[in-house]
Amino acid sequence: MLEYLEPDLVPPEDFSDGAWEIDPTDCEEDPFVAIVATGAKAVRKKEAPEPTLATFDSLRKYLAEIRHFSSLIKEEEFRLAVLYQERREPEAAHRLVTSHLLLVVKIAMRYRQVHNNLQDLIQEGNIGLMEAIKRFDPYRGLRLSTYAAWWIRAYILKFILDNGKLVKVGTSNARRKLFYNLKKEKERLEAEGNGYGAKALAERLHVKEGDVIDLDKYLSNEDISLDAPLDGESNRTYADRLPSSDPPPDERLEEEELDKLFCEKIQCFSEAIGPRERHILKQRLLAETPVTLQEIGEKYGVSRETVRQTEKKLLKKLRTHLERELPEYLASLWGTLFLEKVQEGKGHSRKEPGGTKTFADFPEEDFRICVGGSLEVDGNFRQEGP
Repeated sequence: MLEYLEPDLVPPEDFSDGAWEIDPTDCEEDPFVAIVATGAKAVRKKEAPEPTLATFDSLRKYLAEIRHFSSLIKEEEFRLAVLYQERREPEAAHRLVTSHLLLVVKIAMRYRQVHNNLQDLIQEGNIGLMEAIKRFDPYRGLRLSTYAAWWIRAYILKFILDNGKLVKVGTSNARRKLFYNLKKEKERLEAEGNGYGAKALAERLHVKEGDVIDLDKYLSNEDISLDAPLDGESNRTYADRLPSSDPPPDERLEEEELDKLFCEKIQCFSEAIGPRERHILKQRLLAETPVTLQEIGEKYGVSRETVRQTEKKLLKKLRTHLERELPEYLASLWGTLFLEKVQEGKGHSRKEPGGTKTFADFPEEDFRICVGGSLEVDGNFRQEGP
C-alpha cells in the first residue's frame, strides 16, 4: 500500500525544533490536493460546518500542549525504539509518540484545504504514527520521522478518500494509487503530446480502463443532496425529479377493485360451506398462525387424519371456485411462484391445448401459499404477496 502513496521522505536533520513550527502558509501544492480540490472542495464548503471559535480554541490548546514535548536526538530515539521493539515497553512508545506529534500536525496542514476539519486529519495522522512505531525497525539506519511520514500520510489520505464525498466509494490499493497519480499522468501525457485518454492512462498506471473513467467522474462531479432545492424560487427539491416507484393511479385503482372483488368471492365461498370446513378455512388456510390438525380434531372429536382429508377436499373446492370466478386475479396472486414452477417444470402433466400449464398443475401446498398470503382470518383480508 505505502509505495503507492508517495509521501515526502524528509531527511532526519530537517526535523529540528524550528522545522516543526506550524506555518499558516505551509500548504505547498501537492498532486493529491490538486486532484481532490476540483471536486471535494465545493462539497466541503457546502456540507461541512464552518470552523467555530470553540474549534480554533481546542486546536490552539492542543498545539500548545504538544509543543511541551521535546524532540529526541538520534541516540535517544534509537535507544527507545530498541526498547520498545524488544520489550514492548509502554513508556518508550509514549515518548516516541509524543516527540513526533508536531510532525503529524505539519503533514496534516498540507491537506487542510481538502478537508475542513484539521483536527480529523491530525487524529488520523496520530493513528498512522502509532502504526509506524509498531513497525519501525531501528536497525535499518533510518530516523523514525522519515519512516513515520509514510504511515502518517497514508492514514490521512485514506481518511480523505473515505470521507471526501457524501457517497463512499471503494478504496483499494489500486484505487489509491490511481487517485494519487491521475493528475500527474494526465500532465505527463499532455507534455508528450499524446493526449490523456482513459485507455492511455490505464496502461500507464497499470489499472483497468473502467477504474480510470469511474474515478475521473468521481472527482469532477459534485455531490448534491436530494433534499437540496432545485432553485431559489420554489420549494421543489432534486428528489421531486426522481421517478416514483409507486404504480400509476389507474393501476392502483384497478388493484383496489380487484382486491375488493376477491374478498367478496372468498366471503361467498365461506358462506357456502359447512361449519367444520369454514373453521378449517379460517383457522388453517387463512390464519397467520395456523392451528394444528390435532387441535381441530380434538374440537370436533375426530382424528387428525380426518381433518387432513377434509382440508384437502376444501382446498380443491377453493381452487375450483377461484379459477372459475377470478382466473386473472388468481394468476396475479400466484405471481413469482407461478413463473418459477413453469420454468422449473415442476407442474403435473395436465396442460391447456396450447401447452400452457393451468393452476391445477401445481401442488396443493403452492395453492395454500398463494391464497394464504392474500387473506386474513375472520374475513379481514390483507394485501400481501404469495
